[in-house]
Amino acid sequence: MTADQQAPPRLVFLLMEAERRVGRWISRRGSNRGISAAAAGVLFHVAAHPAATTGQVADALHGSAAGTSGLLARMESAGLIHRTLDPDDRRSIRISLAPAGKDTMNDVQQAVIDLNGLVTDGFSVQELDTVARWLAHVSQAVR
Repeated sequence: MTADQQAPPRLVFLLMEAERRVGRWISRRGSNRGISAAAAGVLFHVAAHPAATTGQVADALHGSAAGTSGLLARMESAGLIHRTLDPDDRRSIRISLAPAGKDTMNDVQQAVIDLNGLVTDGFSVQELDTVARWLAHVSQAVR
């Protein structure tokens, strides 16, 4: 590389670092209720997809079945969700929000609003459109 050429940004490193920091921020914000970033993801998915199966939740989180099962067990023990056998398919378990999960969902939604404000501050709509387009491209390109 010559002196007048600039090194390209380390986008993969920056993306991974940003993901770790966002996850930690969400986990710190939800620590008073025992909510990790993954648990927040479960709450969002189940709120949008009532009676989702454990497999659907694992797919939405891009997690393993075993890891998701452990997370759901901890969330059920904390009173955030209910797991029930599917009456039509006894091999499937359906997930629903418990009353405490619905209350916690309000806190999680506010945390995400706050976080969006932090990470978008100082950027124009056009810049954010470019970032969103790039992130969608990354998600599609590296399936």
